[in-house]
Amino acid sequence: MTDTVVRVENLSKKYIIGHQRQEKYTTLRDSIANGSRNFLKGFGRKKSPENSEEFEEFWALKDVSFEIKQGDRVGIIGRNGAGKSTLLKVLSRIVEPTAGRIGIKGRVASLLEVGTGFHPELTGRENIYLNGAILGMGKTEIQQKFDEIVAFAEVEKFLDTPVKRYSSGMYVRLAFAVAAHLEPEILIVDEVLAVGDTQFQKKCLGKMEDVGKEGRTIVFVSHNMAAMRALCSRALLMHHGQLLLEADIETAAAQYLADDTGADARIVWHKDDAPQSPEIRFIEAYISNEQGNYASTIDCRKGFSISVKYEVLKPINGLRIGFFMQNLDGTPICGSNDPMAWPKETRDPDEYISQCNFPGYILNAGKYSIYFGADLPPYNKSLVTTPYCLSVIVEDIEGYGPMHEKLPGVVRPKLEWNVNQLIKKT
Repeated sequence: MTDTVVRVENLSKKYIIGHQRQEKYTTLRDSIANGSRNFLKGFGRKKSPENSEEFEEFWALKDVSFEIKQGDRVGIIGRNGAGKSTLLKVLSRIVEPTAGRIGIKGRVASLLEVGTGFHPELTGRENIYLNGAILGMGKTEIQQKFDEIVAFAEVEKFLDTPVKRYSSGMYVRLAFAVAAHLEPEILIVDEVLAVGDTQFQKKCLGKMEDVGKEGRTIVFVSHNMAAMRALCSRALLMHHGQLLLEADIETAAAQYLADDTGADARIVWHKDDAPQSPEIRFIEAYISNEQGNYASTIDCRKGFSISVKYEVLKPINGLRIGFFMQNLDGTPICGSNDPMAWPKETRDPDEYISQCNFPGYILNAGKYSIYFGADLPPYNKSLVTTPYCLSVIVEDIEGYGPMHEKLPGVVRPKLEWNVNQLIKKT
């Protein structure tokens, strides 16, 4: 009988979110009068300001229960805000649950986000040994895997360089290589692989498949349904912090794709959990139609815009903002960056909005997901990336031909044709 390696019982995680009350306009006379009253009323006790912060409870997870057997390859799917990443952080013991119980049998290696698990001041070599020690491995055991880790990560030239100088691609390659090769019983991988190039993603999926064949357990979060179907046999479908369905991957994916008709036209990040680096913090991102309104559904004949608002935290030269788009099956569609003239200029601390405009007749009917990133010249140093955080549904209202059928493919350009009759010579 296969052993249960992960048992989750009635797991819940609550966050307290603060909201600043809206300040109302007051005159100088009102401020002086209110201040005097508050001083007299509050003499000898703690003052409670009128414009204090209000708090609300947010349940990222609510009464989640499931079991994972040894050797299972389990995908966790769901829309943004479903609780997927929070669940992985609790399983990885990064955050404590508010209620419920978790039982884990075996060593766990997690790859959740760029920057997790490595000490930035240590070299790549030192971090390999550090992570192995954290997993409870001895020096000899780590040395046996060392060459294999370095070869997989392709960072031989930078092995003795502090990882804080690595590009995001190098960082993720090494982090994944360490997590996958140091033989944990349970491997947990989040959407972080999206920052790697396509060849690297294929390489990682192949390695995870090998890990699964060795009888080790994999827990995988991704918006890429093609990768999910290729790697996982079971799936947990999450919705608003609750476990909606536990089933085989095809059943869960079919329900996710059938129910996931909505789209996320706007996301606003709270200051505490915003994607950020010492140089930049993302504030919000949104999709808008030609009228400038938030829009989760776009007529394929009409143009639309993708925008991201961010705060530059200190003067920075050469900052570049970009996005990447894929369709619902995980097929890459396109990416773009803001103008390359920026390397000649410095962006001073302030808030900015970078906007990319799409013309009409470019995307075919379907649903598309988007994530954002910021980097510096020579544009191999990523400052920060977001998960896939926006989605838009493109509808083909017009159709094509007398039957108004949907054209195949990803793009839907309106092309000009010329037809000329060739008169045969007699």
